[in-house]
Amino acid sequence: MAQQRIVLRNCGVIDPMQISTYLDRDGFKALKKALAGVTQEQIIDEIKLSGLRGRGGAGFPCGLKWELAGKAQVDEKYVICNADEGEIGTFKDRYILERDPFTLIEAMAIAGYAIGAKRGYIYLRAEYHCLLDLLKNAIGQAKEGGFLDQFDIDIREGAGAYICGEESALMDSIEGKRGEVRYRPPFPPSRGLWGKPTIINNVETLMNIPQIIFNGGHWFSQLGTEQSKGTKVFSVSGDVKKPGVYELVLGSRLRELVEGLALAEKVKMVQVGGATGRIIPYEMIDMPLAFESILGAGAIIVFNETRDIIDIVYRVMEFLAEECCGKCTPCREGTEVMVEILERFSRGGGLETDISLLEEVASAMMLSSLCGLGQAAPIPVVNSLQYFRSVYENRIRQN
Repeated sequence: MAQQRIVLRNCGVIDPMQISTYLDRDGFKALKKALAGVTQEQIIDEIKLSGLRGRGGAGFPCGLKWELAGKAQVDEKYVICNADEGEIGTFKDRYILERDPFTLIEAMAIAGYAIGAKRGYIYLRAEYHCLLDLLKNAIGQAKEGGFLDQFDIDIREGAGAYICGEESALMDSIEGKRGEVRYRPPFPPSRGLWGKPTIINNVETLMNIPQIIFNGGHWFSQLGTEQSKGTKVFSVSGDVKKPGVYELVLGSRLRELVEGLALAEKVKMVQVGGATGRIIPYEMIDMPLAFESILGAGAIIVFNETRDIIDIVYRVMEFLAEECCGKCTPCREGTEVMVEILERFSRGGGLETDISLLEEVASAMMLSSLCGLGQAAPIPVVNSLQYFRSVYENRIRQN
């Protein structure tokens, strides 16, 4: 299976410390095109035409988000790049930033012009502190080249909180507050950072912008499926021979990625989307990678036949319970209850009522949690009960 490199087109090709190597590959030509007589509305129309959806997991239409912020009649607006990437099994954004920071800078400048913002922030994961000097160097060179005359970019480092990958908690963190989920509405495009209209896109989403503006939205929309346009970058890890970062056209089969590129063998199950992603058995490995079927943030974790499904979901739920911000009761209490139940199963036990209790707690969390963490946290548990229920039942019978 051949990769289609749009987001990764410059990775391994340019020198991330030298802007001249980026300029040699049509760098900042999309920004020049945007600023040379193209209206803000026309830029947003191209993004809408492209069908680009957010690559952070939720899949919200990028053009619609920009349009909502662009229509706000205020002087102060913001663009935020979410480079927190705290999801288990994700490392694609780090790979991108290490090898091509200039495309991100160009994309943020285009986004700023499109919505009428003069300032942007890169929210950098605490564990990615090693990238700080590289990003500062790239921003500095872009300023010296005159590419940021109308748009300033600052970097804010997180403190290692998983919840700050959620957009409202991320904004609280930038504002100097404890990272907690906000009640919504209002949504960021109408009232975001410091109460001003704000668009928030992750690294991968923004990396598509210059190519869409340079080649046109129609060009981008020809790739992928009806509801999933373009390509997707995946972080593949686990029981594979070739872990790494791969970019495929949306709609490609999971098998092509797991067995074709990463060379996995004797696969038992695959978790797609990180800690809160779906867990599917090997029998479903031909599922297409698309928003309408299965996708998430792009983390692909492969487990072979030696792995225990209950141990996997127990460790995942431990992590989510630890990272819960605690603001809403369903997530705060629900994750702890699930950890307690799964711990019993992991020790080889389990009660007759435990399976039904897991299902009831999962339903309550998905319906009433305040943010995506609580709403999606039960997904791995629900999938494990759906596809590996006999493992739980055997543990109960062993008591």
